Amino acid sequence: MTAAPIKLACRNVWKVYGRRPAYYFDSRGYIIEPDALAERLRSEAHLPAVVDATFEVATGEIFVIMGLSGSGKSTLVRCLSRLVEPSAGEILLDGQDLLKATGKELIELRRHAMGMVFQNFGLLPHLTILGNVAFPLKIQGRPEKEREARAREMIALVGLEGREASFPHQLSGGQQQRVGIARSLAVGPELWFLDEPFSALDPLIRRQMQDEFLRLQRMLKKTIVFITHDMAEAFRLADRLAIMRAGKIVQIGRPADIVLNPADDYVAQFTEDMPLLRVIKAGDLATSLNGSAVPEESVAAGASLEELIPRLASGVRAFSVPGEGAGPPALLTAGAVLAVLEREQTRRTRS
Repeated sequence: MTAAPIKLACRNVWKVYGRRPAYYFDSRGYIIEPDALAERLRSEAHLPAVVDATFEVATGEIFVIMGLSGSGKSTLVRCLSRLVEPSAGEILLDGQDLLKATGKELIELRRHAMGMVFQNFGLLPHLTILGNVAFPLKIQGRPEKEREARAREMIALVGLEGREASFPHQLSGGQQQRVGIARSLAVGPELWFLDEPFSALDPLIRRQMQDEFLRLQRMLKKTIVFITHDMAEAFRLADRLAIMRAGKIVQIGRPADIVLNPADDYVAQFTEDMPLLRVIKAGDLATSLNGSAVPEESVAAGASLEELIPRLASGVRAFSVPGEGAGPPALLTAGAVLAVLEREQTRRTRS
């Protein structure tokens, strides 16, 4: 199956705070090896908040950037939208370099191509829910009837139909965040940035909002950059994720890649409490049939290995996993699942 086209490309992006960050960069982006430059910047009273960040996000992908407080993840997402100006690098949206966009072009991109949701809901207290969701459409200059119809559609989409006349203070935290999501979707963005959108919510509400987020993504197929410090949230939501430390991306991969093959001790420690049987999916371990008969038992590619344990205990020895699109099915053997189970038990014994 043909890979999805690249929607967003981030190439060698730096953000440096200090008296003269431009001094350290030339037209090529930087003048010495990145790690050495980062150390030099720190030694000379500069703060490299983002260090040589490079990654791509495919159309329709949920790309999660995670790290502890101070790792640079929120600075990076603000660089992607140019809410913060990068010190060096390239940021390409459908091949257009956003760092070369004029102020007017950038305003239009933010109004039409980008949606943003932040931890602080940012609702306008004097406007109703309908007014809040319709507000970005008003900024675009759309007719009143059109923006009201679109706002009602988005409010229904996030499950708040009937609350259009309410004001933000009359809603719970989870409901307010739903309004923020509806507002960001109202303009029909191609690229959706979410920076710690659920971190201020109680655990139960947070879980419900993650469910809602995944439901919306199944319907809308947005290209998403999602920021979080919560490992469980990152592994639950991500198609791929990037782990940051001290401004630098230390590993990029699918959740299964990260837990099975951590890039260094930091990533290994970061992920050691993630249960492998919940993180790894059937599709992660499936291999080509190579002429073997298609097993009678089938399982979805997105099913966790934990879900398969009862079926293996009943005697099932292999599963067929549907291929992508019109592709052929793949094979998942009981041995592959049991190998992960043994690895999980070894991890628990050592911890």
